[in-house]
Amino acid sequence: MKILVVEDERLLADSLKVLLEGKGFEADTAYDGKTGEEYARSGVYDLLILDVMMPGIDGYELARRIRARHLGTPILMLTAKSELEDRITGLDSGADYYLTKPFDTRELLACVGALLRRQGGQVDEIVLGNTALNLSSAVLTCGTQSIRLSAKEFDIMRLLLQDQGRNYSKEMILERVWGYDSDAVENHVEVYIGFLRRKLAGIGSNIRIETIRRLGYHLEVREDNEPGGERR
Repeated sequence: MKILVVEDERLLADSLKVLLEGKGFEADTAYDGKTGEEYARSGVYDLLILDVMMPGIDGYELARRIRARHLGTPILMLTAKSELEDRITGLDSGADYYLTKPFDTRELLACVGALLRRQGGQVDEIVLGNTALNLSSAVLTCGTQSIRLSAKEFDIMRLLLQDQGRNYSKEMILERVWGYDSDAVENHVEVYIGFLRRKLAGIGSNIRIETIRRLGYHLEVREDNEPGGERR
């Protein structure tokens, strides 16, 4: 499970990341609303933890923008504001739960667990063509054939599947999957796209990862006798 923490207090954000990773989750941090929105739009996260009081795009506005894009990712909102009207505003903005600072880490983890269980019951796989990606096990299945993906393969495949008509450049995939602060380069994307193409072919999938020069990668469902797209 992958969680995004959007919190402008870096010490708190980093502490939450350590806490979540200590419980077995993958966690990324963004320190402002604009960056948080870019991360959240990737669709690779199972839960968003948003601070309300941030400069620029605050947590309320960020939640509204996420919901406007029809992203159903659960949102846990953190805030020092405890008035009823503030809680109502948070829930009306699209948050699923509202936790007031200061909070006990046990309560935070209980909220995280409850929201993830709720999400897991709603969507467990994404299907395209004759192939399904299980979001809990990171397994690609085509008929009776299946194969498990590595963490990076899973994140890339999920990204492409969740926005099937969109082209993702190598730079965009690097930002969404490896993160803004990563030392990874575009060649890493090419390598993992190659891994995924081989795994899709190996299970007999009719999904193809196609390349459009200067625009990036997207998914297509193709017949066996159709020629493939440009490979790179």
